[in-house]
Amino acid sequence: MRGRRNERVHAMERIGQPPTTELPLDWGVASWAMPGESETGDLHLVAPYPGGFLFAVADGLGHGAGAAFAARQAIATLAGNAALPVVELMRLSHEALHNTRGAALALVSLRHRDRTLQWLSVGNVDAALVRAAGGRHDRVVLRGGVVGHQLPPLRSTTASMARGDLLVVATDGVRSDFADDLRPGAPQVVADRVLARFGKTSDDALVLAARLGSAP
Repeated sequence: MRGRRNERVHAMERIGQPPTTELPLDWGVASWAMPGESETGDLHLVAPYPGGFLFAVADGLGHGAGAAFAARQAIATLAGNAALPVVELMRLSHEALHNTRGAALALVSLRHRDRTLQWLSVGNVDAALVRAAGGRHDRVVLRGGVVGHQLPPLRSTTASMARGDLLVVATDGVRSDFADDLRPGAPQVVADRVLARFGKTSDDALVLAARLGSAP
């Protein structure tokens, strides 16, 4: 039986802090577990830190309990260190996952001050930035490897994020052409639509969407 989970909250309200007018953010997530599995190996994190937000999506290798355990290890490591640069976070995650089957992992750190994001992906967790003003989407550079077992040379890239821009991160349980259909919109609506149209029922799948400047 296929499970599905959706969320839509203001990230600062999620942890009991007052909303920030400096960087209002709205986000949503949609996911399912592979049919026949009781838990998913695709997990996410949205963590505010002083000066910004960290977005992370971890895809434990394979599916089932082993994949879920690896993904949980990654998310727990990131949650306690959200303010660190993404390259350092990837190395910490790699160390934490040595005794697991490993994971693919995408990290996006959005800074309040200049509204720039640093992003880095190892494995096949994809990410796209959709411009509210239109034009070509920015895409994260996918670097081969398995977090916990084999890291490639790590180098993050930078992109600017303006008000109304939409960040979408998806695991490989979502077809890679999902970005061709992206357009600005409410994050939960986008996450639901991408999962419904491009999700593979042969795998765990997760879509995380976040939009800057949409909260009151």
